[in-house]
Amino acid sequence: MRKKIAVLPGDGIGPEVTQEGVKALKAAAARFGHDFRFAEAEVGYAAYDSSGTCLPADTLALCKESDAVLFGAVGIPARDPQTPPADRPEMAALLPLRQKLGLFANLRPAVLFPFMVDATSLKPELVEGGLDIMVVRELLGGLYFGEPKGREGTGATERAVDSMIYTAGEIERIIHTAARVAMKRKKRLCSVDKANVLATSQLWRDVATRVLQQYPDLEVTHMLVDNCAMQLVRSPRQFDVIVTENTFGDILSDEAAMLTGSLGMLPSASLGEGAFGLYEPVHGSAPDIAGLRLANPIATILSAGMMLRYSFGMEREADAVDAAVALTLGSGARTRDLAPDSKNGLSTDEMGSRIAEAIVDQRGL
Repeated sequence: MRKKIAVLPGDGIGPEVTQEGVKALKAAAARFGHDFRFAEAEVGYAAYDSSGTCLPADTLALCKESDAVLFGAVGIPARDPQTPPADRPEMAALLPLRQKLGLFANLRPAVLFPFMVDATSLKPELVEGGLDIMVVRELLGGLYFGEPKGREGTGATERAVDSMIYTAGEIERIIHTAARVAMKRKKRLCSVDKANVLATSQLWRDVATRVLQQYPDLEVTHMLVDNCAMQLVRSPRQFDVIVTENTFGDILSDEAAMLTGSLGMLPSASLGEGAFGLYEPVHGSAPDIAGLRLANPIATILSAGMMLRYSFGMEREADAVDAAVALTLGSGARTRDLAPDSKNGLSTDEMGSRIAEAIVDQRGL
């Protein structure tokens, strides 16, 4: 099968980790006889320096003509004070990219392998046997996109406003997405809101309750976001699929990531109505370690696996990527973030090569 994949490395460690994601995809293509074509384009400050914009028209066009996008990371915090907020990569590249591509559903799995329970900061008895939680985050509504938005005035009267806005239709489609995901897992779905305070959350709970009546096989719970944040570190195994709005999802998925021991372990898929998707690690650009070969590429490699599963419908190939990561970690291989006391941690490319080799040759699996 032939597929065209847009690769947007971005800033900081983005180029290093996307290189390993491409390596994994090439390994899967070689093993299963596919033809993956890769085309690279600039995004973030890397694009801003060469073209004066964080999301060039050519980059957006490449994404639209591709079957999927592998995205690295954007942003360099040290440059932000000299850059107007509207021109920074998060506002000028990442959010518009999601909006223009119609990517409303963000799937963020947080998996803690049983043999890595020592990597998490939680007590061993809370994570014994490992964890497997999926956070489904609404991606195109809420505070990030609502209008009015901005700052006005000066001195003591200066004010800022962000608007949290949701329509019933936006809530319906993300609840349906989460329900379909939950039906393929353990059939447990927790809808998270702040319905005791926020009008948008009251609408969210009403719509979620109505929509989920269409899924009688699901075990459904509703939870306030502050309680959910506490329960994730108090009793994480109670969760299977969590669905929530944009801002809450951003925060809770990062918290869930740390249950796995490192942000470098958390992949994501941003999906729309069809098969097209954008796949990226949840970690940031980490410019402090850029170029040092210290970044953990596993989140990007697992994101590549999600591309195979959700955009290309290649279940065997996706399973091979997931199995290769588990096999490699099970052999004791670790990057520095997973073994901070070890001086023998693998470099970014060494870990990527180990996993690529395991994708091609998985004897014993």
